[in-house]
Order: sequence, then C-alpha cells, then structure tokens
Amino acid sequence: MSTAAEIPRIVISATGSGAGKTTASIGVIGALRARGMRVAAFKCGPDYLDPTYHRRASGTVSHSLDGWMMGREAVLATFTRAARGADIAVIEGMMGLFDGAAPTSEEGSTAEIAKWLGAPVILVTDASGMARTVAAIAHGFAHFDEAVSLAGLICNRVGSRGHLDLLRAASRETPILGGLPEYPAAAFPERHLGLFSADQQTVPDAQIAAWARLAAEWIDLDVIVAIARAAPPLAAASAPDASMDAPADRPRCRIGVALDDAFHFYYEDNLRRLEGLGAEIVHFSPAHDRELPAVDGLIFGGGYPEAIANQLSSNRTMIDAVRAFVARDGPLYAECGGLMYLTRAIRTLDGAAFPMAGLIAAEAVMHDRLQAIGYVEVATTAPSPLGAAGLRFRGHQFRYSTLAPSPAGVARVYAVRPRWGGGEFTEGYCAGNLLASYVHAHWASNPAAAAGLVEACVNWRTRGR
Repeated sequence: MSTAAEIPRIVISATGSGAGKTTASIGVIGALRARGMRVAAFKCGPDYLDPTYHRRASGTVSHSLDGWMMGREAVLATFTRAARGADIAVIEGMMGLFDGAAPTSEEGSTAEIAKWLGAPVILVTDASGMARTVAAIAHGFAHFDEAVSLAGLICNRVGSRGHLDLLRAASRETPILGGLPEYPAAAFPERHLGLFSADQQTVPDAQIAAWARLAAEWIDLDVIVAIARAAPPLAAASAPDASMDAPADRPRCRIGVALDDAFHFYYEDNLRRLEGLGAEIVHFSPAHDRELPAVDGLIFGGGYPEAIANQLSSNRTMIDAVRAFVARDGPLYAECGGLMYLTRAIRTLDGAAFPMAGLIAAEAVMHDRLQAIGYVEVATTAPSPLGAAGLRFRGHQFRYSTLAPSPAGVARVYAVRPRWGGGEFTEGYCAGNLLASYVHAHWASNPAAAAGLVEACVNWRTRGR
C-alpha cells in the first residue's frame, strides 16, 4: 500500500476515440485486480459512462478528472484522496491524447492531466492493417510534447501473435507493451450517448472477466506495473478543499438522489461535496419506487429517461409525489435527463409522447442527431437554489433532445457561454426552489454552488418542510 504522493500510476490514452482505450483500460484494471492489487480507477474528461465500467473491473468507485471544469488543484485533490491506499492508479484518457477544450492548446486534455499528475502515458492505437506505421505514430506522439512521458504502446485489434511481433520489431523507439485481439463476443454494447452503463444485466461479469483474461495473456503487466512505480512523487494539492471533508456524525439535511436505469449520470466529486457539507445522500428510483424518501431536497441527474419513458410515465404515484414536493417549495435540482422528467412529456423518436411531471411547460423531444455537445461556462443572473445571482461555474452538455415549445412562465437564470463555438444563450429554468438545466455542472469549478444547494435544503428543513 502506498501513500497518495507515492502512488504508482499510469495514464492509458489513445490516438483518438474508438481506438480501444476503454477496452484496454478495463482489461488492465481487471487483470491487475486478479493479481490481488487494489486498483484506483479514474477517467479524464466529462464522461459518466466509462467510470461505471471501471467500477465493475476494479470493485471501487471511479472518479472523473477534468482539467477544464475542475482546474489543477481540484484534480490533484481528487486524485490524492481517491488513490490513497491503492497499489496502483489507472487513469483512462479521453478522445486522443492531446484533444481537449480547444484545438490550439492542451487545456482540458489527457496530456494536461498526465503532466499535472506526473503520470507516464501508455498509448492505445488501432493496429489493424498496420505494421511499420506504428513507429511513426509512436515517434509523433513521443515528440509532439516532450513534457508528456510516453512509456509504451498497446496495439488494439491485432490479427495474431505474429502481427504483434511485427509491430514490436517496427517500434524500436517506444516499446510495444502488448496488444489485444478483436473479440466480438465480448464487445461492449453502445447507444446514442456512447456506451451503455455497465450494470450487471447489460454487461455480465463474464464480459468484464474476458477482457481481464485477454489482457493478462497479451499485455506485459509486469512492465506496466514497473512503469507505474517509476512515476515521481506527486505534490499534493496546495489548498485542500474543506467541502470534501468527511461529513458530520449528524447530517444537516437529507438529499434524495434519483438513481436507476433512467438517472445515473453523476460526478462522484459533486456527491462527495454534498456529503462533506453535511448532507446525507439517500438514493431512490423514480422508475420503481412508489413514494419519495423523507428528504429535504431532490436531485435528478442525467441519464436515459427516454429509454424507459413508458415506465417512468406509468409510475404516477412517484410523479405525484415529486409534484407535491415542489408544491411545498422543496428544493429540486435537475440536469439534462432530470430536466426531461420535469417537462410535460418525453416524445421519443417514433413520435410517441409519454406524460411526465409537467413542472416545466414544454415537451422533451428526442432527435436522431446530436443537439448540443461541449463545455460551457454558466453565470447565474438571479437567485436560485444554488445561491445568489452572480454565481459562476463550469459544466458540459451532451444531448439528443430539445424542449418544444420554448418553456413559458418560468424564469431563466443561467447565462450560458459555450467554450468553443456559438454565442451566449439563456437557460436554467427556475421557479421558486426548482432549478433545471441541460448543463451537467461540475462543482469543483465553484464549490459555492454545492454549498448553496445544501443551504437551500437546510433552510427548507428548518422551516418544517
């Protein structure tokens, strides 16, 4: 067991999306765990889904590390806290190694995270139909930014052991640490927002185990562990975040967090901040439960409400309970899929409309093409359950739905500015203690937002619910 400053660590990145870094990461994490190692898993970027696969492979919660939304100090603080006590940390990258919040810098990229953490990088490349070209790829990535330590390559979709030998012979500058063959029987399923969440039904244990077994057979794990152990001591964050401290023995409030097949997109950091501020997290299922737990606030995260819209719509007792909670001015914060649940109806791609909570006067209409993607900066223009006007924080959008018509009779308290492309627009639908938006916020960008939500719940509790 190592201290956080000494934790052996590697970043598994890739030449680009689709190269196989998630499969390689799951395989390596699972294979190391099978050796008896305690693996701390992390994901670069705004992704919610890959961490669910990490959790299945590692047996522990995977944390997101996003340079643009969180900033260096919060990334270091999250890493050192979550990696404490582990034998090795495996950090999966996002997109390509140098892709991030802007096309002209490493801001928000996996490369930036690797440099902040002093972590050596293992690059995954799709090697199908490739031999000597792998040397050019390795050379380019090794020298594009020499402050990033490229320690080796994993070649995905190799055709045979002989093919892997050819690749090793070609890449003399950067070692090939192994490869993975194509294995369609264990391929992870996908849907329009990327991979499915890794629940037991969608991704059986045997599927995770298959990639761990292949990694143990095809990848030189001893070398990977040695590379990780050679990482330099890590400087701790200079200013620990008090909002991440352990919660008090007696919670100040109880917050119900929707968690089921429809709602499961949450940054672990956000939930830990709420707990650190004295909130007790209570999970409930809008799809299956018939009543709300006794709570002082509600959070509906993102997810796939359209996938089980009929089930959500049919659970009228839950919808009535949510409506009654809001009618009593109970604090309710919703993001993306949660916003969709609060509308009059979700209209699916086949044109069917499924009635929802009706708290926002619009329908959430699904489209077959992406409607918004990318980082955003938010400034609140009026008081909300997150606090006073003028609050600024960062977040991300990734959605296939829109609201139609534009909601009437509800204030918009967000001025939203996309990080890249597009002009500022208004959003953030707020009525009393209800706040709903398509933006997935990361409260490391401004911990005051989490504090504001907890205070709203405490105040409501104090007033006697």
